[in-house]
Amino acid sequence: MIKLLNEDLAREYQAIISYVIYSQVIKGAKYQHIAKELEKHAAEELSHALLISKQIDYFNGTPITEPKKVRMSENPEDMLRFDLENERDTIGFYRERIRQAEEMGEFALSEVLRKIIVQEQDHLTELATALGIDTPAIKES
Repeated sequence: MIKLLNEDLAREYQAIISYVIYSQVIKGAKYQHIAKELEKHAAEELSHALLISKQIDYFNGTPITEPKKVRMSENPEDMLRFDLENERDTIGFYRERIRQAEEMGEFALSEVLRKIIVQEQDHLTELATALGIDTPAIKES
């Protein structure tokens, strides 16, 4: 579980970095509102990273320090699509992690992950709305 949670933590780090950068470099009147939302997402992703780190410590592990790779683009729509894809993947991984935690009898972990997944789904919906698309189906891991 420590290894899996560290993978989740690396995704949270990736999200923090991408939301911080994208919120500042995304340009154009069309994207002003979503840029502010991305700033909020960054703060929420930081809270997720802290929650996951606490769970790793609970299992006597050490939180990793390396994020997953952050993709960049000059195109604002590409940046939003990168975040959309990352959120969709993250939700799928957290759904799997919840099942694993419950199989282990780690119900507190599954509750922490449920709280995180609610915000991740909000992020997914906001990104899809900004892109003018339907909320995509979640990839199951």
